Amino acid sequence: VDIMLMSASTNEVLTINERLFDNSSITPAIRANDTTDIWLAGRSESYGKHPSLPFRTARIDSPGIAMGERGPVHRHRGADLGLYSITLNNRPVEDRDTLGAYRDFRAEAAEKHFRHFLEVFSPNAPVDLRQEDVPRFVNDSIARLLAGVAASERPIFLKMPYYGPASMGQLVSYDSSLVVGILGGSAGTTHDAFHMLWEAKKYGARAALFGRKINFAEHQLTFVRYLRALADDELKPEEAVKSYHADLTKLKITPSRTLAKDMELTYR
Repeated sequence: VDIMLMSASTNEVLTINERLFDNSSITPAIRANDTTDIWLAGRSESYGKHPSLPFRTARIDSPGIAMGERGPVHRHRGADLGLYSITLNNRPVEDRDTLGAYRDFRAEAAEKHFRHFLEVFSPNAPVDLRQEDVPRFVNDSIARLLAGVAASERPIFLKMPYYGPASMGQLVSYDSSLVVGILGGSAGTTHDAFHMLWEAKKYGARAALFGRKINFAEHQLTFVRYLRALADDELKPEEAVKSYHADLTKLKITPSRTLAKDMELTYR
């Protein structure tokens, strides 16, 4: 694990109060914004049906988040890395507001020496956009929005859905300076997670941000160990699934699925 992504309040507890990362190679990071399309719990379920609107609860100059200094020696002062998320919907007014809010965030982050990585979700309420055109729309949006961003304000890497080999290859070949990371989406099968990471790397991805896939694994540490092995080209996905199940047996943990069921690919 290279990065631990947390809410600002959890970061305050673990990074500042408990000093969990002082002697760790893992970088703490906070969610820097919370757009309306991710407010999906309880009575706010309907928000996801409306075009995403920009919003930020966290303040990156809060003493409970970051103090504008970098490196392990300053980790007791908070995180200096955050995730900023956007969702574009092919709607001029809403997309303009989303990009304007991101511009303002970048200016503030640069002033306060706060690094960020950018998450670009699939459209949640698009207009005049066929499902098969979504990968190209997202790629084009990324290329366009970063074209006007100076190097000092660029995200250090991207987090985005994995749309398959063609889309990934198109994006990384267009701009070789982009470090593209993929988000995991729903939990899926173990083979889903392992194959997605392996294939995405093959076509140019360089990071995997698999929150739910890790969270819902039967044994998170073992699951992450196999993700790391796949990222380092030590195993193929099918081998990793079988070895993971063998390790669960040794740990006396009953898997959520049979090996045959867990070998299925359902994310495509």
